[in-house]
Amino acid sequence: MKWTSILAIYLLIWTMSAFIVLPLGIRTDNEEGKSLVPGQAPSAPSNFRPWQVILRATVLATALCALFVLNYKYGWIGVEDINMFGTPPNLEEFDYPAQQ
Repeated sequence: MKWTSILAIYLLIWTMSAFIVLPLGIRTDNEEGKSLVPGQAPSAPSNFRPWQVILRATVLATALCALFVLNYKYGWIGVEDINMFGTPPNLEEFDYPAQQ
């Protein structure tokens, strides 16, 4: 696999990881016991830490991308391993009407 492909996959996994870790550890002003500023949404975070989100997303994305690349290299899980619908029927044993 080319390094550019690995980079593209890493960036996609990093974006997904950022959305996964984004709500972790966030508390609202109501949960913190603070008063709301006029016009503030009650669900707005009071302790948002973007660098912590970036760090967590980077760690998670690095682990997931490493597993993806290792699975690509060693073939631990393939398409045949996740086939939930079973083997498709043999289409030659069906008697189809002749084409006109």
